[in-house]
Formats: sequence, structure tokens, C-alpha cells
Amino acid sequence: MRRLYEAHAYSDAPRAGCLWNADAGPPRAAFDGPQSTEVAVIGGGFTGLSAALHLAEAGTEVTLLEAKHIGWGASGRNGGFCCLGGGMLSNPQLARRFGQDALAVYRAAEKAAVALVAERLARHGIDADTHSDGETLLAHTPRHMAALRRELPHVAEAYGVTPVLHEPADLAALGISGPFHGGMTIPLGFALNPGKYVVGLATAAEAAGARLHDASPVTAITRNNGFTLTTPTGPLTAKRLVLATNGYSSDDIPGWLRARYMPLQSNILVTRPLTEGELAAQGWTSRQMAYDTRNLLHYFRLLPDNRFLFGMRGGSFATPGANARFRGRIEADFEAMFPAWAEVERPNFWSGLVCLSRNRTPFVGAIPEMPGAFAGLAFHGNGVAMGSYAGRLLADLVRDRQPEAPYPAAFAIPPRRFPLGRHRRALLAVATGALSLLDR
Repeated sequence: MRRLYEAHAYSDAPRAGCLWNADAGPPRAAFDGPQSTEVAVIGGGFTGLSAALHLAEAGTEVTLLEAKHIGWGASGRNGGFCCLGGGMLSNPQLARRFGQDALAVYRAAEKAAVALVAERLARHGIDADTHSDGETLLAHTPRHMAALRRELPHVAEAYGVTPVLHEPADLAALGISGPFHGGMTIPLGFALNPGKYVVGLATAAEAAGARLHDASPVTAITRNNGFTLTTPTGPLTAKRLVLATNGYSSDDIPGWLRARYMPLQSNILVTRPLTEGELAAQGWTSRQMAYDTRNLLHYFRLLPDNRFLFGMRGGSFATPGANARFRGRIEADFEAMFPAWAEVERPNFWSGLVCLSRNRTPFVGAIPEMPGAFAGLAFHGNGVAMGSYAGRLLADLVRDRQPEAPYPAAFAIPPRRFPLGRHRRALLAVATGALSLLDR
């Protein structure tokens, strides 16, 4: 396999401290070939499981192969923000590139993605510790607060909701004290325990008839009348294929993927449960999921058991030493933003890979030059909702059906390759350095 980061990034070490590990569920049997199936799915995260669930519910034979265990990748170790997003293009950029009507479909898809997760939780009885009434964006400079004021009517128009602007003086009463200059709450989305959600998805998919296998890495894909997937324990042949490996993809499985995705590290720490006195001392008592307006943003929320989760993207190297240094950086940012908790223990720290595309939009569509193969990837750090939604779309596309749910034109455009090929990670170091300066 030709992957972008050091081997450490693809080992168990970066997720060893993940708070959600306790919710991972029992292991599933490895694939034992040779076998055949109608649709093969590679990847046991939100996208792959969502596709498998929809396919099985439609009566399609589906077999899912996961290299490690269900939810091992970003789906089982993220911050649990089920929210709008998935791409990095503004309303004007989307309208210029695809047209005003396409912009409306794109924003409708974001709303539908959030609604899909909520519907899944309710229909399948998944208790995922949900909380938060939408998402709150906090301005880290006065200039960014002015931008939020200008953005308010555009958010209302794009999503058909009434966002609420929070002036700086409002924040303390909302239980959102910190080095912020105001904010805005968009009443769409909620927070959840991603470990419980991903296990619930897997359980629902199996109940519908999908076959799921842990410890079953695909080491090669061969095209014939359909596809033959090579695994350590024998081949799986399939008429159709869904690729759902996102930031944990390999440049050679299939070769078309080479340089079309950019994994980016995201890092999370979690405190021990905070006392009521400690919460009051910092002035943070809200259960809103929140993030700031930095380019290299921080994202944070108070969990139901009063632990505080704090995340940050960045880090161009994935060695034990580099991860330790980045932990020092995120600890320093946490203490600067929440000084009352500077001495509070933070027993949990972990990291994982989100996925970017050069198009700056998700890709959910047919793989060129591989008839019958489809892929969903590049959710730009917002994969809880959009990754789940991509799986729903892929389940229709792989059966040659036009999706009933909103399917943005941008999603169907294959991602362009990044410059520098296998050395493209160097672009991250340059970009994150520049963005860090801008954030100051």
C-alpha cells in the first residue's frame, strides 16, 4: 500500500487514548475467501456502513471489508460534531462555479445530511449521547465578529433557518465564556458519541442483511467482468464496488486515487469530568458544540458527563515525537483559551486523519475508467453527517439509480490531483504555516 504519512499514522498508537474506544463493540470475523457478492464495500466507517445499510435494506447483497475494525478510522475517533459542512467553498464560489440553482441543492444536501443522522438514530434506537441545539461559531477577533454580522442574512437564506447572533456581552449569560468577541448559533445539527453511532450503524446494517468483516484489508483491486478484491485470506469477487476509505486511502488501491486526496491530522484532548465549581470558574456551562473562526480552527464541547473535549487540526508529520510535540501545542492553546482549567488533568488524547480534496468539495460519484466502481471521500473534517449522507447517495448510484435525496453537481466531479504527487504533504506544511500566521 502506498500511503502518505509515516507508518505510525496507520497503527493503533494514535487512537490508543481515544475516549470512544470503550464503545467500539465486539470484533467481527475476518473475511474468509473465496466468496462472491453483488456489491463490495471497502471501508468500515460512516460512509461504508451507511452504503451497506441502504443497500441491504433495498435487498441488495453487500459485503463490507474493513482493514482494522469497524469505526477504527476517523469515524470512530472524531469530535462527534454532526453539523453542516463537508466542503470549503463559500456561497459566491459555489454559485460562480456551478450556478445559483446548484448552490441551493448543495446547501439542501448539507441539511439533509444532518437530518439523515437524526433519522437513523431514532429509527434504529441508537443511544449516542446526543446534545446541543445546533452549532455555535465563536469569533476569535473583532474583525471576525464583524464578518459574522455580515454573514447572518446569507446563512438564513442558504439554509432557511434563523441564526442567532451573540454579541460579546451575551456570551457569559449563555455559559460560553472565553477569549471570544461574540458568535453566531445556527440551529442545525447536534453533538453525539461517534463510537456509539458507528457501532449502531454497523448493527443496523447487519440486521438488514449486510455482511461485515473486520481485519480484512484489501491489498489489490483487479477489474474483470466485475471486480476481484485481494485479501490475505482469499479473493472477494463483486459485480459492483464502493470505495469508502477517505483519509485512510492508499494511492494504489485503486491507482486512480493517486494524489486525488490529502489526509490532514486532527487532534483531540479530553479532560477528566469537571466539577460544577470548575465549570463556574471558567464560565463555560453550555452543552453547545462550538468552534472558533480561525483558519486552523479549534472545536470544543462539554460532554454529558462534564468532560470537556477540545480539538485542533494540524501536524505535518505522524511520528511518535511529532505527535507528542503537537500535543504540547494543543495543550498550550487549551490553557490559553480556558485558563481556569490550566491545572485540570486531561487523560485522553488522540489523533486521526480527515480528508481534503483539491476541488474543496466532497466527491461522491463514479470512478472514471472503472465502470461499476464508485467512491465517497473528502468531507473536510465534517464526516459525521456528510460521510453518512455520501453512503446513502452511493447506495443509489451503485445500483444505477438517480438519488432521491439532493445530489449536488459538485459531488459528481472527480477530484483533481494535488501537485507533487507522493510528496504533496509538503503543501500542508506551507499552508498550515501561512494560515497560522493569519490566525494571529
